[in-house]
Amino acid sequence: MLSTEPYKGMRDFYPEDMAVQNYIFGVWRKVAEEFGYLEYSASLLEPSELYRSKGSDEIVNEQTYSFTDRGGREVTLRPEMTPTLARMVAARRKSFKFPLRWYSIPNLFRYERPQRGRRREHSQLNCDVMGIAGVEAEVEIISLAHAVMKAFGAKESDFVIKINNRNAMEQALIAQGTAKEEIPALFRQWDKGGIPKGQKISWSSATDGLLTGLKKRGVTNAEFDANIARGFDYYTGMVFEVFDTHPENRRSLFGGGRYDNLLELFGVEPVPTVGFGMGDVTIHDFLETHKLPLSSH
Repeated sequence: MLSTEPYKGMRDFYPEDMAVQNYIFGVWRKVAEEFGYLEYSASLLEPSELYRSKGSDEIVNEQTYSFTDRGGREVTLRPEMTPTLARMVAARRKSFKFPLRWYSIPNLFRYERPQRGRRREHSQLNCDVMGIAGVEAEVEIISLAHAVMKAFGAKESDFVIKINNRNAMEQALIAQGTAKEEIPALFRQWDKGGIPKGQKISWSSATDGLLTGLKKRGVTNAEFDANIARGFDYYTGMVFEVFDTHPENRRSLFGGGRYDNLLELFGVEPVPTVGFGMGDVTIHDFLETHKLPLSSH
């Protein structure tokens, strides 16, 4: 007999589940468009080489659904949206008038162990502002993430935004004697477990201007945290993560950062970019934990 269960780590959406999903998507779209962001989309299949170029080795080697198609091409179900965005912008780089403010709600796939807050398939709000090199882009993108949380009914005390700067981290490590080629692996290690005990380097002043700008925008629950690293190798500057403060769900909800060099993969002039991705699974758990509405009614 065939099983009635969905594939491990995937989900079925019955009408009542779809109503919750549409509510989450509706809030995402409303806030993103209020900030002036335009929606885009793309195929969920990409050439596998797109993720090998400048992503995380762990994701490419261990967490992707990859296969060879009937034409002998190696393809991957997208595990994230940023490389696709870079490919699309690179394709029409010369015809765009920057800055661009784009958002999407893609379906993403990663072969990892299902657990609370993680599935092998999820949907995600991606927001990116492209073409602004200054801190004002970072203030804007974090303010947008903050506004989404508030639109779901969250209070400032329900979540905290932790900010770091990977470029400042890298310079501090190099000054201490760390070889540049060792740093990407070190960042991935820190992303999993934080700064090793005994590590004594400081770069907190690198986020001062950003924190000041956020306070002017009414974002008062942001703070510097040296442990925030983010797992992808393409980040070049500011990185941030939003954490639930509820004792029953103390975990990272989502995050993002600045990545200025990703378009170089396609041989075109780079475009400074800041963005974030917010998954539907962690947001659903957040809403349930805080007993916030799961519908607009």
